[in-house]
Amino acid sequence: MTHAVENNKPTPKATDLRTWLAHLQATGRLAVIREGVPLKHRLAAIAKRLDGTQAAYFPKPAGHTIPVVSGFVSKRGWIAEAMGVEQAGLLAAFRHAAEHPLPWREVASAEAPCQQVVTPMDASKDLNTMLPIPTHSEHDNGPYITAGLVIARNPATGVQNVSINRIQVHGRDRMAILMLPRHLLAFYKAAEAEGQALDVAVVIGADPLTLLASQAITPIDHDELEIAGALHGAPLPVVKCTTNAVRVPANAEIVIEGRLLPQVREAEGPFGEFPKYYSAQEKREVIVVDAVTTRTNPIFHTIVPAEMEHLLLGSIPREATMLAHLQRSFPGVTDVHLSVGGVGRYHLFVKFRKAREGEPKNVILGAFGAHYDIKQVIVVDDDVDVHDPQQVEWAVATRFQADRDLVVISGAQGSVLDPSTTVATGHHEIDEPAPPHLQGVGAKMGLDATRPVSYRGYIFTKVRIPGELEIDLGQEIVPGAVVDWHGVDWQ
Repeated sequence: MTHAVENNKPTPKATDLRTWLAHLQATGRLAVIREGVPLKHRLAAIAKRLDGTQAAYFPKPAGHTIPVVSGFVSKRGWIAEAMGVEQAGLLAAFRHAAEHPLPWREVASAEAPCQQVVTPMDASKDLNTMLPIPTHSEHDNGPYITAGLVIARNPATGVQNVSINRIQVHGRDRMAILMLPRHLLAFYKAAEAEGQALDVAVVIGADPLTLLASQAITPIDHDELEIAGALHGAPLPVVKCTTNAVRVPANAEIVIEGRLLPQVREAEGPFGEFPKYYSAQEKREVIVVDAVTTRTNPIFHTIVPAEMEHLLLGSIPREATMLAHLQRSFPGVTDVHLSVGGVGRYHLFVKFRKAREGEPKNVILGAFGAHYDIKQVIVVDDDVDVHDPQQVEWAVATRFQADRDLVVISGAQGSVLDPSTTVATGHHEIDEPAPPHLQGVGAKMGLDATRPVSYRGYIFTKVRIPGELEIDLGQEIVPGAVVDWHGVDWQ
């Protein structure tokens, strides 16, 4: 499938990262940066300045032979383009893939570009010199892998899970990882209970659709690589790691093979996270590296934390899941959007075709149950574009009254990375983390910004001018016209 873009160049099937980067460059959306950019702060600063306008490609950063790329899915329209759909069909296409996964296709090592070069780790090898790992934000505690797909197998069933986790490289062959209470952590705890390490692979430089699939919200024992295959329209080629049984995308750039060690914790953080604040330093689980495999000339992908690539990769799969969840109970829900201002996680806008009074409050409660990260829900009518924050604010300004339309739920579980929840529990010092049972506990707020079902005259009718959306300004504006301001004439 191809999709026409603004300059009439077709979008190729992005089967690997390089195909997509070549397409971005051909369409003026990739900037090649000068050689030698420092990996500490400077690289991330340049990528951030280009965020949402151009991907940034850094040849020989800090003199390293491996280039770094960032920001290649930093716009919603680019992601839809990579999927071969119009932007309005993005959530439906992702939802269809999530509901119709394709089992992956295993290939031999000789057919897998990601294993063209195999480097077993020994005392002479050091990840910090093998790979160009940036240090991003001002107070980050060292270099971080931020765009690594962490793949592990369920010790009980063998079914894989794929996620993106922040990983601090703080030793020659050791990395500390943050695992939130999701499937990867469940796999690890099951292995740790048996005194076993959990085999993992960290995949760097995956194609855009595999990156997106990794963030799907699925039940346990649903391999996200199968969703990646559905997004591609063909089974994803995978290869078995050289030191363990984890299967990884064969077309990836770099794979770090290792083990999550049982009963071992080491310091990780602080780190600038998606809410645009730092998370505290804590003792985290540790990966020991057994081997690194790469393409012959690999490309390292880094995600600048809290910028558009980070936010969109997390928000779009969540939106698709939440839309499906809400529509099962509320067929009047037609669209949802996790706002950028709400860091792509916390604030949900819902477009709803209301038939009865009180329904929006039920929608609000249903949205809170869809994902614990949701902190604020605004329900608007179907004449409001939920992807336009200005329209949503207009609906709140003109259709919402706090004494009748506000829903507040206190003492609810939210995101453990939301710093305002630590203040609520009184544990707001960086060296005083809240105890686990209080982490992320806070309040949730819902706003019913819908008009009444019945109202008098045109009081709640949105002002519009007939034909305004159909106007073709190219046909209406006279090119090259000059007005004679003295004679009030034009020619």
